Amino acid sequence: MKARLRYRIREAYGRGVIEAVIWEVPAPVRPSGHRLKYRLVYLVDGKRMVGYANERGKGDPRHLPDAEMRYLFEDVPTLLRDFMKDVKEIES
Repeated sequence: MKARLRYRIREAYGRGVIEAVIWEVPAPVRPSGHRLKYRLVYLVDGKRMVGYANERGKGDPRHLPDAEMRYLFEDVPTLLRDFMKDVKEIES
């Protein structure tokens, strides 16, 4: 199986822009245990304000302006909901 694009968006939101790409991949990006490769980012003036992305060797980190923490991936709807919750908190 080749990587298959499941979701892609780039649109203006609040003071910035949201970019999101989610791929289904043949094998998990270790140490993640799921078969999705994703990158969701909220940028304001080119600066990352919120970011969720799984990375080889790092798992599923969540990035906020002053912190990086582990993110417990459940499924795509929860990922999108959690990301947008953080974006809305930054915007408020």
